[in-house]
Amino acid sequence: MTMHASRTLSVSVECPADRVYAFRSNPENLPKWANGLCRSVRRSNADWIVETPQGPMTIRFAERNTLGVLDHVVSPAAGTGVYVPMRVVPNGSGSEVMVTIFRLPDMSDEQYAEDARVVERDLGTLKKVLER
Repeated sequence: MTMHASRTLSVSVECPADRVYAFRSNPENLPKWANGLCRSVRRSNADWIVETPQGPMTIRFAERNTLGVLDHVVSPAAGTGVYVPMRVVPNGSGSEVMVTIFRLPDMSDEQYAEDARVVERDLGTLKKVLER
């Protein structure tokens, strides 16, 4: 059995969980908060194509649900995919948004640390956008 190192990053957002979920589950909002990943986004059948700093990538999102599950798979190339678990959960009148990142087999310490920095920055942007 192979396991990868992982880290769960989170941010508290002073916004109701249903509003956070509605905003975050709409792929067209990605460029508004996830600029570490996405410069632009367009629909392609059941998937979405995002322009990233590394070039175009396909993203497939979990179906809309009532549990706050925002999981997605990012595919830099056909036949590959990186699973990204993400959740929004109520916390009183606000929410917690959590993302788990995995250290992929070919990632250096520096790449894994940079991935965490990008996700933390994007979560901070999500918080700012939703608290306006």
